[in-house]
Amino acid sequence: MRNIKLIVAYDGTDFHGFQSQPNLRTVQSELQQAIERLTGESIQITGSGRTDAGVHAWGQVVNFHTSSRIPIDKWLIAMNSVLPQDLVIRGAEEASRDFHARFDATAKTYLYQIDPGLYPDVFRRRHVWHVPYRLEIDSMRKAAVWFTGEHDFTSFCNASTPVEDKVRQIHEIRVEEFGNVLKIWVHGNGFLWNMVRILVGTLVDVGRGRISSDEIPAILAAKDRTRAGVTAPARGLTLFEVLYPKNEL
Repeated sequence: MRNIKLIVAYDGTDFHGFQSQPNLRTVQSELQQAIERLTGESIQITGSGRTDAGVHAWGQVVNFHTSSRIPIDKWLIAMNSVLPQDLVIRGAEEASRDFHARFDATAKTYLYQIDPGLYPDVFRRRHVWHVPYRLEIDSMRKAAVWFTGEHDFTSFCNASTPVEDKVRQIHEIRVEEFGNVLKIWVHGNGFLWNMVRILVGTLVDVGRGRISSDEIPAILAAKDRTRAGVTAPARGLTLFEVLYPKNEL
């Protein structure tokens, strides 16, 4: 059996998230249907992680085992010929037999995009969060520093998050102004349910003056979701890259 690794990009707007769900359009189900069309095999793929409904990806990673003899250099073209236009394979390689897209991942980078203009950009509305307020970028950057390092992020995940261990390590958060779009990059070893969106929502609340940047340590220590800021909309979030041991962090 061969172990195929794919790098996947998608516009999450019209998907009900990554993971397969009965009678709903998901990224996983579309990929599995495409693989079955090409190989005749009923295969379950493994993703590096789930993305919620409306969340996008530029560098989602999946793997699956197959007996197909399709040459590795043909997988990209073959898959893209049968996939819908909002789901694209950006890379394909033959992985080691024991490679696992989820368990072998060492870090992920997310990108969140904000449009702080007076009125929304009609051409970017599916991929940015329109925030029609003046944001103090320097305050947001000061707040972002408090998140770096290893912390218990109970205050910054969905209250229904099922995992007990909510300690994660954030390697870096960058807040960049790029033209009329604000880009927030979050790089860490793992993320909880809605964690990036709540981090971003909290940074926006800091930028609006609703939360002081100096309050972040107390909010982390409280382990109370109600102390943090709003949950930013899914549409502004993109899973940008997934890193594995052979990659440099």
